[in-house]
Amino acid sequence: MAGEEQRRAGARRAAGVVVALVLAGCGAQQPERVPTVADATPSGTRSSTAPAPESSSSGVSVPGPALPAATDSPQDVLTGLTTPWDLAFLPGGAALVTLRDPAQVLLLRDSGVVTLTGPGADELVSGTATGGEGGLLGIAVPPGDAGAGEPSDLPAGSLPVYLYRTTADGNEVVRTALDPDAGTLGPLVPVLTGIPAEGTHNGGRIVFGPDGHLHVATGDAQTSGASQDPGSLAGKILRVTADGEPAPGNPFPGSPVLSLGHRNVQGLAWHEDGTLVASEFGQNRLDELNAIRPGGNYGWPEVEGSGGAPDFVDPLVTWTTDVASPSGIAVTADAVYVAALRGARLWEVPWADGGVAGEPVAHLVGELGRLRHVAVGPDGALWVLTNNTDGRGEPREGDDRLVRLLPP
Repeated sequence: MAGEEQRRAGARRAAGVVVALVLAGCGAQQPERVPTVADATPSGTRSSTAPAPESSSSGVSVPGPALPAATDSPQDVLTGLTTPWDLAFLPGGAALVTLRDPAQVLLLRDSGVVTLTGPGADELVSGTATGGEGGLLGIAVPPGDAGAGEPSDLPAGSLPVYLYRTTADGNEVVRTALDPDAGTLGPLVPVLTGIPAEGTHNGGRIVFGPDGHLHVATGDAQTSGASQDPGSLAGKILRVTADGEPAPGNPFPGSPVLSLGHRNVQGLAWHEDGTLVASEFGQNRLDELNAIRPGGNYGWPEVEGSGGAPDFVDPLVTWTTDVASPSGIAVTADAVYVAALRGARLWEVPWADGGVAGEPVAHLVGELGRLRHVAVGPDGALWVLTNNTDGRGEPREGDDRLVRLLPP
């Protein structure tokens, strides 16, 4: 079965410019572009981001970059990125960015941006299988107030970081210890293995929920029947403890599966009302935004979109595939924002009273090209990753980039 990126993509194009100003450190493998901190402040003066959590439960705080006030228009934060995929914020406001194909992690803090090194970084480069839609994908940091995911042997001054990556043996979630002062990652510790992998449909988003447990989005790995197989980790949303065990209260005893019947979930986020929302690639007709219910079956491959059987959960919103290819999502009090790849736009889905409250509205149509992820930053702004350098987009000068703007 052709993957959504293959069926929706144009021909592979040559990459664009290489930024000359080197601010990033060197990992075991050089990225194709050099990530550069952008200065978008017209006056040259900078204002601090809004207050972020000052420390994790381990007492570590990593200050974020000082940035100009966000506006209605996208402002560059980082440029010259190679296939960026996910974004996570640290206590104190610093940010981590994964680069899919170089299999590297960037740390953006008050002193600039560095490519993380150390034994864990070396393992990522040597052991991550890149190609197609696989590689280094999701990243998550446990909530600082819950202590979730912070192992007892965490080195002093470090923070736990979780990563989702593709290997020769399948997709997996690993944990590492970030030393923000040294700019290093400790050895990788497997947390959840055995997730089927293929050239497409690898899922990859990981997030900690309000319950402190890790939620993992997987794809069907080009085996659509696996989505309905409760014994397979493919085509599922999984809920596990910080050590990778099935979380207490899961709908299927002894299983990490929270929901099934998914084709390729790449966006996960919680509304403050407790709703877990997920974006999902359809095949040829309809992409989806779903509200996830424990034990819910979302129908793939029997159903694409709504209908099919009373036991299947219908999506909240569907889009035709030419305007979506939904990847990462962000949630504010009154909207869900969905980053669209093929659609090259940011979808705003109005939200109120526990559900969709109006027709979706498109923003940034064609302005930034393909959008891989969107997240709410510690400053309340939307932080958006573009995705034009993976051979399926049309790179522009400075691509790929991390930008921020006020929620529309």
